[in-house]
Amino acid sequence: MRKLTSIIAFAMSIAATDVVNAQTKQNSNRQQNPYTLVYEGAITENVNGKVNIHPVTYKLNGIDIAANIYTPANYDASKKYPAIAVAHPNGGIKEQTAGLYAQRLAEAGYITIAADAAYQGASGGEPRHTDNPTSRTEDIHGMADFITQYPGVDVNHLGVLGICGGGGYTIKAAQSDKRFKAVATLSMFNSGEVRRNGFQNSQLNTIQERLQQASNARAQEAAGGEVIYAGVASITDEEIAKTSTDLYREGYEYYYRTYAHPNSTFLYTMSSLFDLMTWDATTNMDLINQPLLMMAGSKADTKYMTDEAFSKAINAKNKELFLIDGATHIQTYWKPEYVSQAVNKLIDFYQTNL
Repeated sequence: MRKLTSIIAFAMSIAATDVVNAQTKQNSNRQQNPYTLVYEGAITENVNGKVNIHPVTYKLNGIDIAANIYTPANYDASKKYPAIAVAHPNGGIKEQTAGLYAQRLAEAGYITIAADAAYQGASGGEPRHTDNPTSRTEDIHGMADFITQYPGVDVNHLGVLGICGGGGYTIKAAQSDKRFKAVATLSMFNSGEVRRNGFQNSQLNTIQERLQQASNARAQEAAGGEVIYAGVASITDEEIAKTSTDLYREGYEYYYRTYAHPNSTFLYTMSSLFDLMTWDATTNMDLINQPLLMMAGSKADTKYMTDEAFSKAINAKNKELFLIDGATHIQTYWKPEYVSQAVNKLIDFYQTNL
């Protein structure tokens, strides 16, 4: 255990250097990009008559949550607007793809919210980078709590969009939260299934071993010891090139190179597996009775998770599986032609069902 902790600590020291470098770059761009958004076409200043961004904080179960609200062009607080909560991917934050989709939907006339999950990004909570499925699901309920109190929001016309891991947590949240009148996912990732079985069921033979590691990590934390982290702290270009799966190779490029942000990380606490490995996004999918849209790239190596969830949503109203032709999982986060396909489909879906 001591050796593993030393390895993790060394990896995190490398990550810290990466973060400092990213922060230096971010600070140099702050005057041009004061909201630290790292997606194409991001807002750099609020202009009258256009979509505006409003950084906010609120409490959720005693933890400070950092979020961005996007309001439509010519927003008038005395009017009523439909609203959409956007849940970010695993490792992601509100300044990346969640913000991109929130902004694009605001351009279509919706008030939107993208929030950093508790323990992650700019939100509070210790230990950092905890990925607890109950907490991540509660984050989505919390966005509904906050946005339904926001001036101009029509509480009877609230939708939700979950991306990647946020998609898995979104379909879980929507099972009980009927404030969400229309439910959509993009490149849905079932965090419980993957942490338990491995990506594409590649770790079925080591489930018990990994559960023991998670148990040991929790015991160490409970005794006041050092937090152990799983995941990838930093990665070289050569290592990225040698990664065989599109999801992880393109994910490393997205999070560590092209759309890097100092608040984003591929790390999560080893003790998170304690809860993740016994959780599954698709349990009780029959409880979703709202309209459901699930979108995935036709070439995504994660598509099997969307297929599994969609088949179990037997009571969802007007449910639809929409394939983005030619797209991989990560390409739906940023590539303009694929983002536009997804946004256009979302607008049609929300206009019909909200």
